[in-house]
Amino acid sequence: MGTWVYASPLRPAWLTAWEAHSLSLLTEGRFEMGIGTGRPGIEDELRDKGMPDVPPPYARLAQVRETVKTLRDLDGPDLHTPVAMAVLGPKARALAAEVADTVTFVLGDQPRGEVARLARDFRAVADVELALAVPVIGDTVAPHMAPPDTDPAALRAADAMTVLPDDPAAAAEEIQRRREEIGFSYFIFGADCADRFAPVVAELAGH
Repeated sequence: MGTWVYASPLRPAWLTAWEAHSLSLLTEGRFEMGIGTGRPGIEDELRDKGMPDVPPPYARLAQVRETVKTLRDLDGPDLHTPVAMAVLGPKARALAAEVADTVTFVLGDQPRGEVARLARDFRAVADVELALAVPVIGDTVAPHMAPPDTDPAALRAADAMTVLPDDPAAAAEEIQRRREEIGFSYFIFGADCADRFAPVVAELAGH
């Protein structure tokens, strides 16, 4: 079980770390903490929530670092709560290379070749698991995983990694290709498609 992505500016580092450590203990090491600096548009969201002094990106990254450091201190030598980090720019990627166990690149319509180069360059400096968030299945856009104006047809035309076929068999083939060619071994889908894709993921996990 896990949180997917905590937005670092929304909670104090010590609180996030304490909750993650507690959940790791309660689940006997089966909890994973996801964290990042916040999805695109986080500045407006923070202002809407009554936080007019929005931390700049470098400060939000510092909050991520402090959260993970505090979590490691709480875990001690006998527990290691896995950390999954969502990253966008080079500074976030550099931090993830230091502190994360799993890394998710924040993607939009980047074509396959560009994503493959990004993954290859990252794996050259960090031996971590690569995760891929797929917000679009067929023509269905998962809420909160992509902007509401996302165009599935445009993503398919660009050969983007943020879309998969609606047909489970075709999706399984594409997931396998992305695993073999790029190195993604962790895939995230919206809840609307989770049940339909569960057999696909179970089959691939057995390979």
